[in-house]
Parts: sequence; structure tokens; C-alpha cells
Amino acid sequence: MLIRRERSGDIEAIRVLTAAAFRGAEHSAPPVEPGGDPGEATLISWLRDDAAWIPEFSLVAVEEDAIIGHVVATRAHIDSSPALGIGPVSVQPGQQGRGVGSALMHAVLGAADARGETVVGLLGEPAYYARFGFVPASATAVSSPESEWGDFFQIRTLSDYDGQGGTFQYAGPFDRF
Repeated sequence: MLIRRERSGDIEAIRVLTAAAFRGAEHSAPPVEPGGDPGEATLISWLRDDAAWIPEFSLVAVEEDAIIGHVVATRAHIDSSPALGIGPVSVQPGQQGRGVGSALMHAVLGAADARGETVVGLLGEPAYYARFGFVPASATAVSSPESEWGDFFQIRTLSDYDGQGGTFQYAGPFDRF
């Protein structure tokens, strides 16, 4: 398996992968169009068109020339301080449980740390994301964008973290749901 940056020719494969990964998922965003792809597939295209898009943080996992996983991190903020928001993270259903998602998470976190980012937030299963150093935001100085998310909204600090606190805000396209 190879982890690399997204290329322009990958866009449709990423959409198809993301739709497959989130179709029927318990906590998937609703389709934008009735009967359409899960909202996460549309969200990625909205993010690509937004100023929050950081191409270096859209990574794919490739095996035998097929994209089997994708992760994206976009510009977020904690009050006025820059941060990153991770998501969606997608793995081809037949490839789940093989370490693809873990490899993508390690790659995007390493890239963010190397670039001097300070803190990353995400909405996901605490038992899964704890292995990457995420902790519930409630245990930090960072407040969740939505209080009802509880411990599912998590924070991971990086090397250059300076203790900033405040309310986390994802990139604008996340607010369209």
C-alpha cells in the first residue's frame, strides 16, 4: 500500500470511495439530493472549492493502482487561531480492518506536524481515535462546535501546540449540513 497526495485524476475515485464507505453508516451525513450519495461525498467537493482546502492534506491510500482509502484535513480555527479539522476519513468497505485508515491517519498527522500545525480536531469514535493521541475535547481547553457531540468531538495536539483554547470551528462547508 502506498500513501500519497491526491492528484487531479483521483477526484472521481475519491467520490465513489467516500460514497461507498459512508453508504449505510450509522452516523453518515444525509444525502444532499434525495437518493444521492451520502453527504460526506458531497462535502469533499465543497471543501475543494473552499479557501480552507489544503492540497497537502488530502491523501489517498493506493493498492495495485486502485484508491482504497482517503483522508482530508482542512483549515479550521480555535477562536481566531488556526487549527485543522480532519474528515471525512474513508476506506473501501472490502478493505476495512486491514490498517488502511490507520496508515492514512498516521500520514496526515505526520504531515500536519511537519508543516508546523498545532492542533487537530475531529468527530469520531473515541475508542478508535485514542490510538492516534486524540482525547475528548472536554478534557482540553478546546470547546466542541456542538455540545451534543460530547466525547465524540476530539482534539490531538501537535509539536508546536502553544496551549490555545477556545471554540473549535470547522471549515465553512461543514456548516451546510
